[in-house]
Amino acid sequence: MTQAQTSVQKILAHASGLQSTQVGEIVYPTPQWVILHDGYVEIAHKELSEMGYARVAHPERVMFVTDHEVAYSTQRALLRGQTIRKVAKDWQVGEFFDAGRAGHGHLHPMEMGLIKPGMFVFAYDMHATNFGAVGALAIPVSSEITSVLATGSVWVKVPSTIRVNLSGQWREGSHPRDLGFLLAQGLSKSTWGVAGDYRLIEFVGDALSSMPLSSKVALCNSITEIGVASVLFPQHLDASYDCLSDEGAEFEALLDFDLSLIEPQLALPGGPDLACPVSQALGTPVQHAFIGACGSGMYEDFVDAAALLKGHHVSADVRMFVVPGTVQTQKRLANDGILQQFMDAGAMVLPPGCGPCAGGMMAPLGSGETSISTAATNHTGRFGPKDSLAYLGSPLTVVASAIRGEITDPRSLEVVHA
Repeated sequence: MTQAQTSVQKILAHASGLQSTQVGEIVYPTPQWVILHDGYVEIAHKELSEMGYARVAHPERVMFVTDHEVAYSTQRALLRGQTIRKVAKDWQVGEFFDAGRAGHGHLHPMEMGLIKPGMFVFAYDMHATNFGAVGALAIPVSSEITSVLATGSVWVKVPSTIRVNLSGQWREGSHPRDLGFLLAQGLSKSTWGVAGDYRLIEFVGDALSSMPLSSKVALCNSITEIGVASVLFPQHLDASYDCLSDEGAEFEALLDFDLSLIEPQLALPGGPDLACPVSQALGTPVQHAFIGACGSGMYEDFVDAAALLKGHHVSADVRMFVVPGTVQTQKRLANDGILQQFMDAGAMVLPPGCGPCAGGMMAPLGSGETSISTAATNHTGRFGPKDSLAYLGSPLTVVASAIRGEITDPRSLEVVHA
């Protein structure tokens, strides 16, 4: 009799052609997608060419996404784009989303239905764990993606699972990013007796029934940087097999959170795991703010921020940028007047994609400046000079701070609901 299996064990077993897997076992799963962004295609092509590979193992499963440098602000970027287009043709990749065609590669594949529950994905970038929001398992393998391209797979160690049970509803002014920061901090410091390092974080609970995809994406994204194996909201939906954790499956830890008790948080400069209540940094002047990137670039993120922005204007001391995650989100925000509301308030709209989060290649920080944003990470020098400071917050905290020109608790501003 097969031992009860967690969701990640089932998905890896299915992808590896096995009946079951054990935690710690080494498997070689076959991915349904292999995803690379524009920052790595050129490097992967060069490495494979030098080893004598003129093509990849399964080109129909390969997806290229241009989302890091979409506006070609330098000649180097333009030349890189030309190379990527040539490689896509030479390798005959299954999907190629060039600049302006779709948007952020951690978002639009879900929006387009290319990523489905129960799928297994290999990706170059760690934030592909976003796909767990729809019940797909994405394992980031960094530079080992070249091995996947060449051979079709690479070894994966089956991770143990930390199950997180969510109940209750969000308070006014709170957001999934706030819980994400708390989880990142607690798991990085083993606050609950378990570390997040190479664990699968599985979200379950009554709160999920009213949670939109954007909230699930925010939770998947916020805890990725601490080194988790991946994040998952297990679900059946269109899955072709049973990929829910069995009753009696073994979890390394069980955590419970009541959403109604979560208050607005910040991630202090240096990393998403440096969480603290927003009250600890109130009044810190900011000169730069943006909403977007792969953790908070979906339609609902901007709608919620716009409701708080209504009746206000961005501080004259702040450069505020709005970066829709996908072209489809941008169109929807434009059609519904949300983008107009941001522009009327003094914010600037950037093309769909990573925005400033991609190493400050677009809308960077200046020396000595301070930013607050919904970026995926805020390590030293992420958006520009190393003497600049980058705080992370929810879309609500970011827009409240942009209005006041200093870090602000969003609960101190009135929300106008549509």
